[in-house]
Amino acid sequence: MIDKISKLRTATALVTALLFCRVATLPVQAVDRYTVVHGWPELPPGEILGQATGVDVDSKGNVWVFHRAGRVWSEPFATEPIGRSTVWKFDGRTGRLLTSWGTNLFVMPHGLTIDRENNVWLTDVGLHQVFKFAADGLQLLVLGEARVPGNDAQHFNQPTDTAIAKDGSFFVSDGYVNSRVLHFAADGKLIKTWGTKGSGPGQFNLPHGIAIDNRDRVLVADRSNARVQIFDQSGKFLDQWQSAQLGRPYAAAPGQSNRVFIADGGDQPAAPPNRAGVAVVNTNGQLIMRFGRFGNYDGQFQLAHDIAVAKDGTVYVVDAWGQRVQKFVPR
Repeated sequence: MIDKISKLRTATALVTALLFCRVATLPVQAVDRYTVVHGWPELPPGEILGQATGVDVDSKGNVWVFHRAGRVWSEPFATEPIGRSTVWKFDGRTGRLLTSWGTNLFVMPHGLTIDRENNVWLTDVGLHQVFKFAADGLQLLVLGEARVPGNDAQHFNQPTDTAIAKDGSFFVSDGYVNSRVLHFAADGKLIKTWGTKGSGPGQFNLPHGIAIDNRDRVLVADRSNARVQIFDQSGKFLDQWQSAQLGRPYAAAPGQSNRVFIADGGDQPAAPPNRAGVAVVNTNGQLIMRFGRFGNYDGQFQLAHDIAVAKDGTVYVVDAWGQRVQKFVPR
């Protein structure tokens, strides 16, 4: 009898273990299909990233990061420019720092976008301005009046991000205060503005990130409404994506195979537990997978703030509170 009970317990334990393994491993295999690259990037000795808020990839696979270089978000914002380089370019393969610039130009860095000519578009929420630079740091265009917020064609109020269309026109998400989107011609002439503060279709509560997907639709990460809104380029509302699986979108980026990658920055409570990660959806907003989680280890995020996808499918995510950029490769 004792032997039978012992065998029964052993068999029960084995079945339980197998069931536990299925529960524990199947979701990982089905969801986490990206692997973090440890030790990327390689920062120069004595250097660290500050609060990293913007990221994108140029046509050569180089990774550009906009960071606050020791300054932290604190309102009212500081007025003096940051006296260190805030724009860093890394070799996407090796992680080696290739160049840096942006010293004494910005007070509160936020969004970064690379266009088809490898120009660098930046937003500064403290200066209330949008900038276009050549890759070497030469200023090509500036919109908005420095340190003067407003809600007209010549002023922004804490603009957050830019998206560049194929015809060279561009869109600005504006932003923490104005809750609107502006469409400009390539020369900076305003074409159209849409959006007011609210939670209805076409309204915003902190449009935090903006991108153009592979179907030429404008995607707006409507952060405080916890959704992504989709528009055509004339500003017509098309759809919205909102679910617990997507979380609180801070940014969106198109990827290969008509996928869209969404940075879920979490809810940022005063103390953990919290949530953070990347949601991958199809062009209808249906979840394909998630990867990453809240935390401060490799492959985890404290605040996933912006996201970019390279031509080879590599994903880069900047973590504002974690003060870093991470590289994820598909597997």
